[in-house]
Amino acid sequence: MWWKRLLLFHPFSAPAKEEELLLTRASSSSSTLTETATAATATAIMSDKKGGHQRWFPLESNPTLMTDYVQKLGFDTSLYEFYDVFSTEDWALQMIPQPVSAVVFLYPLTEKQTAFEKEEQQQKAAPESTASSPLWFIKQRIGNACGTIGLLHAVLNGPEALRFFAPGSWLQQFYHDCPPALDSLEKAKRLEGDDKIATLHDQATSSDSNATGRGALEDKLITHFVALVYNPEDQQLYEMDGRKKGPVCHGPTTPTTFLKDACQNVVQKFMDRDPSEMRFTILALAPSNSDKDQSY
Repeated sequence: MWWKRLLLFHPFSAPAKEEELLLTRASSSSSTLTETATAATATAIMSDKKGGHQRWFPLESNPTLMTDYVQKLGFDTSLYEFYDVFSTEDWALQMIPQPVSAVVFLYPLTEKQTAFEKEEQQQKAAPESTASSPLWFIKQRIGNACGTIGLLHAVLNGPEALRFFAPGSWLQQFYHDCPPALDSLEKAKRLEGDDKIATLHDQATSSDSNATGRGALEDKLITHFVALVYNPEDQQLYEMDGRKKGPVCHGPTTPTTFLKDACQNVVQKFMDRDPSEMRFTILALAPSNSDKDQSY
């Protein structure tokens, strides 16, 4: 039923209930961060801790918000930006500029999904990133940080042409300090100690681009972001989820078929496990409007 999927994936066709926390948004009144503002925001974000770990406000699955956020991190959005993917069917995929470099999708953490993931972890999880693997993988240790983790997996596993970040930007420095070969847990520890990313994430969750309120830190989050990326070294499609042991391989793909493979061979399977669920969204990182149909 394509019409159901269209309703499903469009974030403004069916406003999410705040208590469900499907997504969230906010922006700073100034683009320049002062040391005082940074410290104040970081203190607010880290004030609610469980098990010694930080807890952030969750991000909203919103292409405008995500594009603006990664731009502030240092990603060149004149080349690539995020788009809503309204369905896993061909008609919707054909609306997205090619080639797509990554997919970020949101899904509900239902009992069916978590039961499958437990079984999957025992069978499919690939080894974590090592010096011999080009995949960039980070564990998630910060509560509600899956949106930022998903975006990092999307942009830091993109084609080399898209990994020339703005000089002096947060992305340039973090990628330099946390190369693919660095242990995924060590990357997570460095992220936890970084007040700047905590501030930038917090600004994104309160941005004017948001369609919903961000709720409260103590709200229980029932949805989760995951990134899907293409690895040119082995021409395989990988699921990048910071809650798992490492990247999960979902089989062969190519730059031209990646979006279709990601949506129809991976995302659709998540949806099929819970056919009555409608809390799914899909975002594609694809050539910007001024730079469509490029190749890498």
